[in-house]
Amino acid sequence: MATRALSERATAPTVSKSQQAYDWLRERILRQEFTPGYRLVLSAIGKELGMSVVPVREAVRRLEAEGLVVFERNIGARVGMIDRTGYEEAMDALAVLESAAISRAAAHLDAATLRRARELNEVMRGSLEHFDAHMFTALNQQFHALLYRACPNQHLVDLTEAEWSRLGHLRDSTFTFIPGRAPESVREHEHILGLIEAGAAPDGVEHACRMHRGRTLSAYLDLGEPGAPTSPSTP
Repeated sequence: MATRALSERATAPTVSKSQQAYDWLRERILRQEFTPGYRLVLSAIGKELGMSVVPVREAVRRLEAEGLVVFERNIGARVGMIDRTGYEEAMDALAVLESAAISRAAAHLDAATLRRARELNEVMRGSLEHFDAHMFTALNQQFHALLYRACPNQHLVDLTEAEWSRLGHLRDSTFTFIPGRAPESVREHEHILGLIEAGAAPDGVEHACRMHRGRTLSAYLDLGEPGAPTSPSTP
């Protein structure tokens, strides 16, 4: 037994220091502990994690490729700021990628997964009266992930998740400033689930998902410069 345990430990995959740094940084950016514009001091991060600057730099470069970090001359790495144009482009990319992923996932979604998606959507519906943008955001992402992660094309799933990450640190403010989208989003989720359960053609599912994403973008862009947050309208 002892020999077997040692063997299992010996063959267990180890996480590289670069991956550890990447996971640590990404989590803090998405949780908004490191907010847009926050300067990332690589030496300080390395000290915090007990590693050299090299794996931290590799992790930051990965985050830069995802749009979560930017490098500025004479300043260094900062958490990315997504301007209006950048937000529009990222949302447009997510609409294309995610709708394609969900349309391909539809035939692979089993009854248990669809039931869980409906349960999440009902929790989202129940949260509208006492709206919490952070909680709604987390539930919304769980709902979408249940659907697109069933896509058999893993590369498409990875691209979709990269765009979710790019937008993650702005998602709360989006639902805060366009609270009317929250109840609309819940209703659109119901429509998408209905199409999938009815065995709708993939292009029909894809169109519904793309329109769903597009309406959120349109509602945000229609604001001009966002003002003070309000409470969501009721369905």
